[in-house]
Amino acid sequence: MINILKELPKIELHCHLDGSVRPETMFELLSEKEELSYKGFKEFEALVKVKDECNSLVEYLKKFKYPLKIMQSQENIERITYELLEDLNMQNVKYVEIRFAPFLHTGEGLTFDEVVKSVLRGMERAKKDFGIISNAILICMRDESVEESIKVVEYGAKYIGKGVVAVDLAGNEKDFPPELHEEAFKLAFQKGYNITIHAGETGIEENIPKSIELLHAQRIGHGIAAAKDPKIMEMLKEKNIFLEMCPISNLQTKAVESIEDYPIRNFMEKWLKITVNTDNTTVSNTSLEKEYNFLIKKFNFNIEDILELIDNSIEAAFLQESERIYLRKTIEDELITMELI
Repeated sequence: MINILKELPKIELHCHLDGSVRPETMFELLSEKEELSYKGFKEFEALVKVKDECNSLVEYLKKFKYPLKIMQSQENIERITYELLEDLNMQNVKYVEIRFAPFLHTGEGLTFDEVVKSVLRGMERAKKDFGIISNAILICMRDESVEESIKVVEYGAKYIGKGVVAVDLAGNEKDFPPELHEEAFKLAFQKGYNITIHAGETGIEENIPKSIELLHAQRIGHGIAAAKDPKIMEMLKEKNIFLEMCPISNLQTKAVESIEDYPIRNFMEKWLKITVNTDNTTVSNTSLEKEYNFLIKKFNFNIEDILELIDNSIEAAFLQESERIYLRKTIEDELITMELI
């Protein structure tokens, strides 16, 4: 089974760029930037990855200070994007949507456009070198003002169809509910962005319908709090809203108290559209292969369940229909070769 999971053609729809930087690259670039207090790479690696246990989302988020220090130059951002795609290609990921918050990378003088163009250059180089297809999702941060979110939407609009496919809202869900950014996402909807929203990650189920009704969400990042309310689950089903679930990350951040409380099997039995993703490959110390293996071991998934998740991801991807047809054929051809369909 492990060999099958490794070889499966995969799709990644919820992957944060700053949470997916190679630790070796972080160590190298930080060493050039400042005097390091770590004894060596192994000690540093333990600081940037969650091992098996994490006490809270707050502890989890502390890991991001290291990549953000080095993601302040065009050269570094392009390199990190390219290396992520190189790593995903080696895992047979055929399509990925990479998300990042442009304004988090402007602390040392980069402009919004320089940040976005650096990511797009990395994506284009990886496509040329490896054949991996990728698109970008621009993140608005909840703890910033709605005016800042409007800037993300306005500045990013010229890249729609040129590598950028969507906008997202992420960050502190407890203190900054979706309605604070309603104006920005109304504008995003008008400008033709696809929209995905982090909601229901930390137990606040009402943020899920708010994100759909007020922010025009087509997909929900995480969404595990929907399990608290049958009406919300029914709404997700009726409106064909896809959930971007990230099992290992959700358990690390204590989004649920225990494995037994994780609702992925419940959602699938209710016919909700589920996709499975990594969230942050480095911080969560994970991969899609590891996520699938986790589902098989902990939730008794079989290969047919995994193939259903992949098929959902094809359907959920923010692609033009012609691109979706091409992606589906590419994946089906490999699955036929593997004698899985």
